[in-house]
Amino acid sequence: MNSAQTEDLGQLGMMRVGALEARRWGGLVFAAGPDDGIGLRLVFTTPNGERRELEDWYWLVSRVGPHAPDGSYARMEFDLAAEPSPASRPRESTLVLEWSRRGAAVALRAVARGPGRVELVGDDPWGWKARWEEAPDGWRAALEGAEIAAAFGPRDGERVAAVVAWKPRGAPGASSRSVAMGRAQRLLPGLNPWIDDARVGWERRRPRSSGAAEGLVEAVTDNLMWTVLLQPETGRLYAPAGRRWIFPKPADGGTRASGPEADAPPDVGSGDGGPTGTAQERARTPDDWTVFGWDSFFNALALATASGRLAWDALIAGLESRYANGNVPNWRSRRGGTPDRSQPPVGSFAALKLHLVRPDAAALAAAWPGLLAWSGWWVADKGGRPRREGLTPGLLAWGSDTALIPAREQLPEWEVGASGHQRAAWESGQDDLPLWDDVEWDPRREVLAMSSVDLCSYRALDLECLSRIARILGHAADADRLEAERGRLVGTMNEVLWSEDAGLYLDELPTGHSPRVAASNFLPLIAGVPSARRARRMVDVLRDPARFWGEWVLPTISRDDPAFDDQQYWRGSIWPPMNYLVLQGLRRYGFDELASELAWKGALMFLADRRRTGFCRENFDARSGRGRGQRFQSWGPLFALGAIEEFVDACPWRGLRIGSRLPAFVGRNMGGDASGDAVRARVERLCVAGRARTVELSR
Repeated sequence: MNSAQTEDLGQLGMMRVGALEARRWGGLVFAAGPDDGIGLRLVFTTPNGERRELEDWYWLVSRVGPHAPDGSYARMEFDLAAEPSPASRPRESTLVLEWSRRGAAVALRAVARGPGRVELVGDDPWGWKARWEEAPDGWRAALEGAEIAAAFGPRDGERVAAVVAWKPRGAPGASSRSVAMGRAQRLLPGLNPWIDDARVGWERRRPRSSGAAEGLVEAVTDNLMWTVLLQPETGRLYAPAGRRWIFPKPADGGTRASGPEADAPPDVGSGDGGPTGTAQERARTPDDWTVFGWDSFFNALALATASGRLAWDALIAGLESRYANGNVPNWRSRRGGTPDRSQPPVGSFAALKLHLVRPDAAALAAAWPGLLAWSGWWVADKGGRPRREGLTPGLLAWGSDTALIPAREQLPEWEVGASGHQRAAWESGQDDLPLWDDVEWDPRREVLAMSSVDLCSYRALDLECLSRIARILGHAADADRLEAERGRLVGTMNEVLWSEDAGLYLDELPTGHSPRVAASNFLPLIAGVPSARRARRMVDVLRDPARFWGEWVLPTISRDDPAFDDQQYWRGSIWPPMNYLVLQGLRRYGFDELASELAWKGALMFLADRRRTGFCRENFDARSGRGRGQRFQSWGPLFALGAIEEFVDACPWRGLRIGSRLPAFVGRNMGGDASGDAVRARVERLCVAGRARTVELSR
């Protein structure tokens, strides 16, 4: 959000406007303050009387369109012929919804092509108490913080148009009620040029990509902006794992609400703690919000392509989900959560990188206490041992604190009766990774009986990034302590977990090193653990097409593992966060050519699926490159973000990097010429390290 827009919102009492409630793909929320606001939403009625509304729109989305961070223009497209079910495959854009904010007013237009009737319905998101009242000239509502009014254009069944205007209570001048309606009525005749001009204006000034990178930047900004939601009781913005990742209110006995979808073949699982259920199980009673641990931090990095302010909002919202003991949980909602377990501690890495890309000293300082408390939680005393101590003192293992598991009635149905082993696997973020199959649950220490390469690597990365943040903020004593702790951890990892025979760091089991290898075994690279020689050994394994390399990379388990052909969730599929983290590690050690290949292979795969389906997939089949899992997952664009960073990047280890060489295969499916040296790729107006940058790459 630019400074002018920020100032404007301050004058307007910070009215937040957008599709800020999870089911509201086809509508708007107007939030004047905490638990204070009102809504509008689209309803379409087919010729046979079937209604399409609220979460039905999710299944009808044919194209996630542009969305300016300041709300000046947004568009979403739907296929009215598609069925509102997981079996839907929208193809055409037969309903286009557009809206544009200008100061204290919003213009909205929806145009349908085909039989049926489209209309606008007023409602009360999250059960807010305000209600629209019909008047001869439109609708009016009295919010606690503002008077708001809606004026409507002619209604013909195929088109609806409205202008909504508001005035804060207590503002000088005429009564708020008359001012708001008068302004809405005055603006209504100019609605069409208003929206059309807003569309042209945003296309002219937005960050974009072209040539062999056609759609690369837009895939990130558009999908992430349409994922930003509101926590109604605080007015805070956040980015969930996706619009259908809002877990149920505990009072509903754990019945599934908006959550993991049955959106693919039956063997495709859900994620972050929930198996796919039936449409009946995904009932109509979601909690007000759900924040996921590591998802929030990846979402912040992706949101930085569109807005520094929203990126920091998402990161802070993730940290504010923590419990009093410092735990940033696996997930937390307004009424539920997982106090027994956390998720991979990538928050300090995200905060440090975000500060380099979108510098904000105040936001970094605001994040610091939460990051430090979370870091301490992992090793806090629990029965005379560090909470997540592994087999070897100083190393770590995933776990779950049994005494902190909520009462049965507070749990979603898929967590009722879950074993300690399963809860620890959920904490890892890799819910069903085959590496966990061979590991026993230690009921006495309440951890998996192992020392885990991935958690030790996350911990080393966390300590390093925290120490750097501490120095930026002037906390020298904290920085020294964190660096020393990291040094001890890295030393123990190199002594205990490194296997010279395998050329990798391997999990420690009671019987010795685990023979199984996952993509997460390359995480020591991002944490700076190996020597240069050991890093080269690791990359040799990564390059081996019989193990990990190939056309579709990076599989979560080695291709020669018996579980690879499962391609079920974390059992062999390609996941955005693992690709992104391994990519950072390759860059850290200077394996630039291989990093570029990994970045572009992921981007090509992601964009090809997006062009084919319109979706932003959760994970991909490592045998075919086909998208799987949720159709709109917030971290899906990490594939594209990795390639965007090939143009310009700011990272903790190499600072500002501008430019790279396109791999030879880029151009085949990206709109460019696949032959010769003429392939070009360009990004424009991408804000990195305080400047809007335009960079062009070639072979």
